[in-house]
Amino acid sequence: MSKTAENLERAFAGECRASIRYLAYAERADEEGCEGSARLFRAAAKAEMFHALCHLKALGTVAETKENLRAAIDGESFEFKEMYPAMVKDAVAENEIDARHSLEYAMSIEMVHHKLFKKALEQENGNPRAEAYFVCPLCGNTVPDAAPKKCPYCGVDAKEFVRVE
Repeated sequence: MSKTAENLERAFAGECRASIRYLAYAERADEEGCEGSARLFRAAAKAEMFHALCHLKALGTVAETKENLRAAIDGESFEFKEMYPAMVKDAVAENEIDARHSLEYAMSIEMVHHKLFKKALEQENGNPRAEAYFVCPLCGNTVPDAAPKKCPYCGVDAKEFVRVE
């Protein structure tokens, strides 16, 4: 890998982290009634996301949809088979309950994503027929077409799910 490609990979990772961090900061600012700061954090988060997308495109790693689905399947599989189990084990050993729950939720939902990506790949042109997806704001559970009455992973009520079109 060239030095430029390494730099783009590092820049991509940094921009992704910053975008999510700023969204968390915006939530906190909202909770504190700091509307102006919340808007600023959300705007910066969006800008960081745009930077990350530009870096990813410059790397040339965004392929055609079926290839992207295969890459997503491989990535999700790595996460729930290798990455998260080791992290959960560390959290248990260190008695970090909140971290353990966060990591276990993510590990479980990576399996859900894996299945959704596999199903999409099996469709003609890699194009599933869901009208919308519904995402649980606590654990990330992702379901096509309609939210369940309660999330089977964390118990969040259907009305809390976020619709994604």
